Amino acid sequence: MRRTDTLIVGGGPAGAAAAILLARAGRDALLIERRERPGGIVCGGFLGWDALAALRALGIDTVALGAVPITHVKLFAGRRTAEARLPGPAAGLSRVRLDEAMLALAEVEGVSLLRGTAVKRVAGTEAELADGERVTGERLILATGKHAVRGVARDAPAGSIGLRATIPAPPDLVGRIELHLFRDGYAGLLLQEDGRANLCLSVRPERFREAGGRPDALIAALAREAPAIAALGAAATRWDAIAAVPYGWRARASKPGLYRVGDQAAVIASLAGDGIAIALASGRAAAEAILSGDDATRFTTDFAGRADRPLRHAETIRHIAESPVPAALAVACLRLLPGLARHAARLTRIGH
Repeated sequence: MRRTDTLIVGGGPAGAAAAILLARAGRDALLIERRERPGGIVCGGFLGWDALAALRALGIDTVALGAVPITHVKLFAGRRTAEARLPGPAAGLSRVRLDEAMLALAEVEGVSLLRGTAVKRVAGTEAELADGERVTGERLILATGKHAVRGVARDAPAGSIGLRATIPAPPDLVGRIELHLFRDGYAGLLLQEDGRANLCLSVRPERFREAGGRPDALIAALAREAPAIAALGAAATRWDAIAAVPYGWRARASKPGLYRVGDQAAVIASLAGDGIAIALASGRAAAEAILSGDDATRFTTDFAGRADRPLRHAETIRHIAESPVPAALAVACLRLLPGLARHAARLTRIGH
């Protein structure tokens, strides 16, 4: 059986951030990532000002990675639109590029990586791999994002369905992120480093079932209530999907030695744009807790407290966005008071 000081399951931003910080402190860390190379991640690729600051602190140069600057947000509700400046500079960067850069840095710092290796189940601080090998650590950081692992599944209710595709970018997308609101869901659109647009949708299961459980049928059904995104989404040729996303959930308890980070710790509504920042903040918090000797229970309680207000505010905004009349009123208000967008964005930040 292979042994390590800290076993990390999942190589996204949360797991990689924890691994980097532990390795820099001289701790032995083994990170297991199920994918050989990053890809097929249902995530919008939005880096807010807080996420950019966290990445700089780790030593990740997002400019060198090609991150596209974002300064404004534009909201669509039917044919109504409103645009506002964000509270701080943001950027668009694909998870493929970001995750690869973070794993490369982790390896440079001395983290042991196992790529293309799936974890079959977790028991305590021991992981059983798909090939039957067992790996154990003094503690285990669970960083598998929205994906469940047998033995440590989240006690979260079923939630929304997430869809993602890359499409040709409209020429006026430079410098902004778009949010398109419709009944029982919303869509986000931003420009990423390869010149294509990253289109992400969140939709309630009942609305997805209305469309026969097919992304292309859902896009076609949006032609009347969200014509702008329906026209763009028709160009999608391949969709990545994930079900039962429990927006608003956070871990309130933990098993001994188990540190949940990223979406395994807290799941914020994607329209808030703070998912990557929460992932990085939780990864850093877990590393700091381990280095200071805090047990998993204390870490979980402390991080749940930090995430409480941002998640609650994001859920309020999500419910408004997914209801046509309140969404239309919100866009109308934003046209008159563009500062509301900056206020809402600040309320949903993990570090605010």
